[in-house]
Amino acid sequence: MKIKTEWDLSSLQKSDEDPQAKEKREKVKEAVYKFINKWKDRKDYLEKPEVLKEALDEYEKLNRTFGEGEEGGNFTEDYYFWLRTQQDQNSPELKAKFKDVEDFSKKISNDLMFFPHSISKIPQGLQSSFLESKDLKNYHHFLERKFEISKHLLSLEEEKILSLKTGPAHDNWENMLAGFLSKSEREVLTEEGKIETKNFSDILGLLDNQKKEVRDKAAEAFNDILKENSEVAEAEINSILENKKINDELKKFPNAESSRHLNDDIDPEVIEALIEAVTKRYDLSKRYYELKAKLLNLPKLKYHERNIPYGKAEKEYPFEDSVKLVNEAFKDLDPKFSEIFKDLIENGRVDVYPKKGKRSGAFCVSWLLSHPIYVMLNHANKIGDIRILAHEFGHAINNELMKEKQHSLYFGISMSTAETASTFMEDFAFNKLLKEADPELKLSLMIQKLNSDISSIIRQVALYKFEQDLHKKFREKSYLSKEEIGELFQKHMAAYMGPTVEQSPGSENWWVYVSHFRRFFYVYSYSSGLLISKALQKEVKKNPEFIEKVKEFLSTGLSDSPKNIFAKLGIDITKKEFWEFGLKEVEDLLNETEALAKELGKI
Repeated sequence: MKIKTEWDLSSLQKSDEDPQAKEKREKVKEAVYKFINKWKDRKDYLEKPEVLKEALDEYEKLNRTFGEGEEGGNFTEDYYFWLRTQQDQNSPELKAKFKDVEDFSKKISNDLMFFPHSISKIPQGLQSSFLESKDLKNYHHFLERKFEISKHLLSLEEEKILSLKTGPAHDNWENMLAGFLSKSEREVLTEEGKIETKNFSDILGLLDNQKKEVRDKAAEAFNDILKENSEVAEAEINSILENKKINDELKKFPNAESSRHLNDDIDPEVIEALIEAVTKRYDLSKRYYELKAKLLNLPKLKYHERNIPYGKAEKEYPFEDSVKLVNEAFKDLDPKFSEIFKDLIENGRVDVYPKKGKRSGAFCVSWLLSHPIYVMLNHANKIGDIRILAHEFGHAINNELMKEKQHSLYFGISMSTAETASTFMEDFAFNKLLKEADPELKLSLMIQKLNSDISSIIRQVALYKFEQDLHKKFREKSYLSKEEIGELFQKHMAAYMGPTVEQSPGSENWWVYVSHFRRFFYVYSYSSGLLISKALQKEVKKNPEFIEKVKEFLSTGLSDSPKNIFAKLGIDITKKEFWEFGLKEVEDLLNETEALAKELGKI
């Protein structure tokens, strides 16, 4: 396999100064306004199913090249410059170009907004006839969603104003803080014992180093950066919390998380059952951290030490080795998965290594059906990077399978189902490592697996509860100091970590860099995704042919609700017992790990 480690964006745009960009932009504008001019003053598509089908067919075709994103339209130049800003968050030139194309995109999107808004406002008496129409069968769930969302829609002009203010009231604040963090540098101790200046992303990677002096020096630098930016973060988080409060009040949402549930097409009762089930099993995370401290011969773990690799798991895994292992795991599951994986690796769809100014973390993205998929990593040759690689390519495989089966209005993933594909692939890659391991390495890998499960299932629920508390307190007081936010954060972290993990000085500021809180309440999806994927994994292990049903699920996109999608797979996510089953799987792994540790004389 020929591996490319940097994005090739040439299929989107030749360069930042592409001379054809203006011409392409005009073509987008021409196509959108052709649709607008045809339908804007007509009412017949709001009265007759057969006319609505004609309009939706044209709208679907338009959405292949220009999307109806929540925060404005999306098209190829927009996509290109967003990706470029992720490669270099501190370039004023790129920021300016992205802002220019974003303004163009939002203007068109606002002009196009009349169409989905008008559909949403179809009188309730007519809605059932549209939903029952055979002509509109291909758009059934799209219409269901529009009719449900209409309950919280404002007038068209008001919705346009809310869309236009997203940048100055939210995005600019978030991007400012992210930029400050990404360009922060400090002196740290390297693995080789040298003092070197590292950027924020590199320092974050050193926090899990097995050498105490390395990770402690990194934590000191990391905490210093967060403290330095905490005052700015205070202003930033309060501003976006206020913006959300204003939006929620205008749209008459009963609480801060309601809009997330609506957007994710998920019943609040499902989330409540998930949160309750996981919270009741905080004993699992507490037991895990107690076991880890014993294995590391530490009386307690400092806050930044909770993710330290154990034993042989410290072995480095260069990107080439990680690619080989993940590809084999995918191929064992289904040749199609391997085919998609290799195609993206070989064609410059992955940006692999950390760089100054580059966004930290990892993601997989494809804005529109017509857009190529891109994956961003910050690969540091750690065993955990194998998990991240498989995780992000779980998203990529999900997207590719959707492209084959769905039209553009169904190209997308409900947040409540998005993390199922990623954690499903992640676990099978990890199991590949486990099968080849001797007892010592097996213990190390099991500890890493538990660390991942605890972080994805239990920690994310604790973070969700922190978010609930954060919004509730803000709406009571109208402003929260960084100290108050830090106190709330430590309260929820201590609740799931237990007494074995210290809420060390500096940890009160760790909310500063967590981008999840700026996108509101989607962290539950990591927990639900992994617990659901455990059910799918169990079925595949019992019957390898079940992978065909998994592929069917991965190709479903937005064509049905998550509840219905999983019901077709024999999974009822409305039952509390379902979530408890997944947690029992974590408990079984913890019991097995404790037994192996005793057998090897480690505890």
